[in-house]
Amino acid sequence: MKVIYTNYKKIAFLILLAIGLPILCHGQQDSEYTQYMYNTVTVNPAYAGNRGVLSFNSLYRSQWVGLDGAPKSLTFSLNSPVGERGVGLGLSVIHDEIGPSTESTVTADFSYTISLSRRTHLSFGLKGGVHLLDVDFGKLGPEDPTDPNFLNNIDNRFSPNVGLGVYLHFDDRWYVGLSSPNILSTDHYDDTVSSTASEQAHIYFITGYVFDISKNIKFKPATLIKAVKGAPVAFDASANFLFNDRFTMGFSYRLDTAISGLAGFQINDRLMLGYAYDYDTTELGNYNSGSHDFFLRFELGTRIRKSVNPRFF
Repeated sequence: MKVIYTNYKKIAFLILLAIGLPILCHGQQDSEYTQYMYNTVTVNPAYAGNRGVLSFNSLYRSQWVGLDGAPKSLTFSLNSPVGERGVGLGLSVIHDEIGPSTESTVTADFSYTISLSRRTHLSFGLKGGVHLLDVDFGKLGPEDPTDPNFLNNIDNRFSPNVGLGVYLHFDDRWYVGLSSPNILSTDHYDDTVSSTASEQAHIYFITGYVFDISKNIKFKPATLIKAVKGAPVAFDASANFLFNDRFTMGFSYRLDTAISGLAGFQINDRLMLGYAYDYDTTELGNYNSGSHDFFLRFELGTRIRKSVNPRFF
């Protein structure tokens, strides 16, 4: 039985490499989250300060549980309005691990909001920071450890990060955003062998609308579309219900990839916790136990808004 289990793990790891290496070498995708609706500022700097309060957010994702080298992502962000002239500031830290690679990104966000009408607001955002990439080719388990293609790791390879975004919303009713969290494309070449790792510019489009089903129930369908050169377009559609401004429950669908269940609880006016589970609908689902998202948000009132806004986005 031990031999069978070992072979199973090796097969699963090879499948992961077959999927992950083309992405790593040619068109690496940013990390993805099922609860993307709570992670807006990391992909769109124009969202910074839009909730009107000081907002701390943390998201952890463990993808394809049980598969060696599967992706793991941790995001921490904070953002807040500054003064009373439509300025918002934010800070984001993202740490990703997949197979032999580890990535860390630290960025600062700036937004400026103008009012198109009493209830309609348009925000422009700018993101800037640094990106560090490490690749340990030894984790690929080469048959020949002396193979020169596996001897030269990528260590703390630095690249700049510049992003742009726009975000339009109508009070607490609807929103639409378009952004690229990093408009720069960077190739990391090895000096001695012909290996390359690339970070490509990603384009994000997000939108959502909040319907009042009853006095105590709100319904919000939302969509995220992500595009990057060298990888398929990612399409996420979600539907969430909010009960009594406290409990959130819903589901989402990622095109040709996964179906998910989501739940969240607003413990008090400041603290919210959330969880999502993905069921993999691809062949890779035969080799893992699904994916898990954990979300935490903590908010404090500001001079602009003394109390926390229970807005659904």
